[in-house]
Amino acid sequence: MPIDRRFAVLIDADNVSDKYVKIILDEVSNEGVANYKRIYGNWTSPNMASWKNVLLDHSITPIQQYSYTTGKNATDSAMIIDAMDILYSGKVEGFCLVSSDSDFTRLASRLREGGMMVIGMGERKTPKPFIAACNMFRYLDVLAAADAAPGPGAAQQPAPAPAAPRSEAAQPPEPAEAAGAEAPARAAKKRPAKKKPAAPPPPPQEDPELTAMRAAIRAIVAEQSDEDDWMGVSMIGNILVKRYPDFDVRNFGFSKLTPFVKSLGIFEVKTEQNKDHTHQAYVRIK
Repeated sequence: MPIDRRFAVLIDADNVSDKYVKIILDEVSNEGVANYKRIYGNWTSPNMASWKNVLLDHSITPIQQYSYTTGKNATDSAMIIDAMDILYSGKVEGFCLVSSDSDFTRLASRLREGGMMVIGMGERKTPKPFIAACNMFRYLDVLAAADAAPGPGAAQQPAPAPAAPRSEAAQPPEPAEAAGAEAPARAAKKRPAKKKPAAPPPPPQEDPELTAMRAAIRAIVAEQSDEDDWMGVSMIGNILVKRYPDFDVRNFGFSKLTPFVKSLGIFEVKTEQNKDHTHQAYVRIK
């Protein structure tokens, strides 16, 4: 039985909301087990009151760090010092750094130099250098939105019934025509004006990120296989994470990699059953 990779989860409370804590720990559990769970902030501040129950429920150790001066973030230094102490202790194989702050870019790089796997987590606003310094990066706001989205079996609100067309009998009677001379003018007034044909709607614009990812996956398949060869989808996923630390199919509204690759519309997809009765998906360029 393989041994779970041990992680140190270090959270910058100044740059992360308490609503993300469960998502953070769930994501870490996909890669290993959290041996250290520490969160850094000035816990004397009234703004931190909402964290109390969350920390108790998930057994996270709060590390107190006073703000020495206005406009300076002292929690960053405390978190970096602890990370280096844990690195040299030799008790973990990976780190999870939770922050949307680019100040941890050098820390992530140093931990990877020390042989650690580094998972970064933050919101979409996280600067690219910090994302690139991690082995993989997860967008917490995207994951939270995916968890909050209703499932496929959720009940949908019924659409309002269209209004029934008014019958001719229900139309208000036209006033009697007063004089014959007014009839032509009234008839001209009733005649509907010719409508100009509506311009066709512009074609929908595709998300640039999706366009870039389609090109990247196509290039990977072309590089790693011959023209008519099939390539395993799991191998594509491994290469994508190495090249793009923030790649996650959930960023595009999918829960699995195979349906996402199939939706790109440029690959043939087939599934084969292995000897252990598991299934493996393969793709090749159309």
